[in-house]
Amino acid sequence: MKQKRVVIIGGGAAGFFAAINLAERQPNYKVIIVEKTSKLLTKVQISGGGRCNITHSCFDNNELVKSYPRGEKQLKSVFSRFAVQDTINWFEERGIPLHTEEDGRMFPTSNNAKTISDFFINTAEQLGIEILLKHEVEAIIQNNTRFEIIIKNNETLQADAIISTSGGSNKRGGYNYLAQLNHRIVPPSPSLFTFNINDKNITKLMGVSMSDVMVSVLGTKLKTKGDLLITHWGMSGPAILKASAFGATILKEQEYKFKLKVNWLPQIKEEALRNLLQEVKSNAPQQLISKHPQYKIAKRLWEYFVVRAEINLDCKWVDLSKKQTNKLINILHHDEYDVTGKTTFKEEFVTCGGIDLKEINLSTMESKIVPNVFFAGEVIDVDGITGGFNFQNAWSTAHIAANNCL
Repeated sequence: MKQKRVVIIGGGAAGFFAAINLAERQPNYKVIIVEKTSKLLTKVQISGGGRCNITHSCFDNNELVKSYPRGEKQLKSVFSRFAVQDTINWFEERGIPLHTEEDGRMFPTSNNAKTISDFFINTAEQLGIEILLKHEVEAIIQNNTRFEIIIKNNETLQADAIISTSGGSNKRGGYNYLAQLNHRIVPPSPSLFTFNINDKNITKLMGVSMSDVMVSVLGTKLKTKGDLLITHWGMSGPAILKASAFGATILKEQEYKFKLKVNWLPQIKEEALRNLLQEVKSNAPQQLISKHPQYKIAKRLWEYFVVRAEINLDCKWVDLSKKQTNKLINILHHDEYDVTGKTTFKEEFVTCGGIDLKEINLSTMESKIVPNVFFAGEVIDVDGITGGFNFQNAWSTAHIAANNCL
């Protein structure tokens, strides 16, 4: 009987996960990973600051899917077949225990991404998986029930099945070899990026952060909540990254120039905030406002708000006028900034777009257009927010593809 050959396009997280699961399930298959660059598992090695954020401790699939701006409804089917607990079990059964941090992110207990990349590469070698670097796929030609995979240097590979795990691309050309198979490509757009703000008054506070901030893009319905970090180029942190993910296509249409509204204290209603400030004024009338930060606001940020409200730095609470109080409250609840562009969030560079989910059988990850072509990871039109969600999509779709390949 002729040996089955499966070519996996892409040497990233989804590619290795699919290859290992397939080789373990079908030890007689010839499994080949082709990678267009000279490096393997690049995102695995830089994710989570070099610690590899494997997944997120969200065990309710109905809640889990809410972290995916694209693919939320469809992923319920995917995660019903391989979910977060399955990911944890898979790694722990292979000698890689995980730990959970306060924010829900899960990492290998070694806190070293090399643990994961070394495991994948070593396991692939033990299973006899062939890895071909600098092999960029230019075209896939159907030849009866088999495929000819044309590599850029004119080399040709034969395959009985293909699993595409080539990742996202910020250019449509990155999907050409799949478009040639008559697949519809949802136009790609950057996701998970930070906001550029050309305002030295705020950017000079780089390094200052604030918890549970609400941000919204004026003129749209886009609104997200989370921690916010001020940087030397503008704003970052979970609240901003979530806004960039959920608003990827909207913000692209606006050419990344828009007005950002920041509610620094969304947990306190305006009237309650007014009463609290009045209480401080009554209890500490002789204290300097600028030296008396409120609501766990960092000292430098509080002084910035005081100056923005046109309150002198040597002004005491007893001297705070009604007009100044109103202005301070307005800044704390309705602060606005002009965003002038975006900056890639280097550790979690993600794109939305890719293979249209309508053209994939999500119970098998097989193409509805071309039999024996499967998809996994970011090459499909699914992307998650930061926190391990993109890797979870990679593990789940790759596992399903491997289990249903041939």
